[in-house]
Amino acid sequence: MSTSAQKIRFCTGFGGARIAYTTTGKGPPLVRASHWLSHLEHDHSNIIWRPWIDEFSRHFSFTRYDQRGCGLSDRDVDDISLDAWVADLEAVVDAAGLERFFLFGMSQGAPISIAYAARHPERVMGLVLLGGYAAGRMKRELSVRQKEAEETLIKLIELGWGSETPAFRQVFTTLFMPEASLEQIRAFDALQRISCSAQTATRIVAGFGQIDVRALAKDVRCPTLVLHSNDDARIPFELGRELASLIPGAHFSPLDCRNHVLVNTEPAWGEFMEQVREFTRDVMLQSQASASGLPASMPTLTARENELAGWVAQGLDNHQIAAQLGLSEKTVRNRLSGLLNKLGVESRARAIVLMQEAGRGRR
Repeated sequence: MSTSAQKIRFCTGFGGARIAYTTTGKGPPLVRASHWLSHLEHDHSNIIWRPWIDEFSRHFSFTRYDQRGCGLSDRDVDDISLDAWVADLEAVVDAAGLERFFLFGMSQGAPISIAYAARHPERVMGLVLLGGYAAGRMKRELSVRQKEAEETLIKLIELGWGSETPAFRQVFTTLFMPEASLEQIRAFDALQRISCSAQTATRIVAGFGQIDVRALAKDVRCPTLVLHSNDDARIPFELGRELASLIPGAHFSPLDCRNHVLVNTEPAWGEFMEQVREFTRDVMLQSQASASGLPASMPTLTARENELAGWVAQGLDNHQIAAQLGLSEKTVRNRLSGLLNKLGVESRARAIVLMQEAGRGRR
């Protein structure tokens, strides 16, 4: 069975709206916050999103959902706002039984993820943001021309979203993926059309414009990786830099790309996925080291090695450790030799100092 075989479930989101979600793959839990338009059923076979699903499901237990008004979630909803989107994310992770997880926010999913992480610091292990921003268009200072451009985009949705002619929707497609192939453009356009109605699409765009998480961003405490295409036509690069500057300790990584939505046929796709894997792996290693009382720079110890390290840190000799563990002194000596090699130290004394620096044992 493919790692991305999916079973669609439903939970109750903000205001009683039914939200469709699914989890695929195995590994550390990764949740994708909602963004622009999606359709769980059709995403799974669409050439734009299928590579995302397959790649994330190969390395993670990957949970995604359709935002309110779209896809298999309730289409007729009263509230389309940041509070509703965050509440829906809360409902999905609770329904999926996730206690701690990595959170991925792309585009408008970035501010939604930031708001969630600020409100639930105990649950988010790490934050990955791609092509995001902290403040929507209506919350930023815009020139007259920029305001007119935004109004024109909304008018295009109202007039031609449901049309058989794709010209209206392809304005968005071109902004999202200027370097996509003709096949990819057609696939993205088709997905936009079936994901939601023109009325809902208009409300979503208007809602995104009202987002502002600049004050919340400073409250994010988890490790954060912010990536942004350096020539993004939809969300300017400067907004990605601003976003990273607002989150304490965030790492900012530019991608050499023009696409807002990355496609698996471009070099930036592989670079993005590799950085996500490295980031999540490093966060988990740091978490394990913290739980064992060791500095994050030290290798991860097995349960047996960690137990031995604890007795060494207390200053016990081999005879005393053997008595504590019910082992022979020779076995303890052999295990200690392996532990020293793993820690990269030559002597027991240096190992004791290392443990004490980690806050274990007596000085």
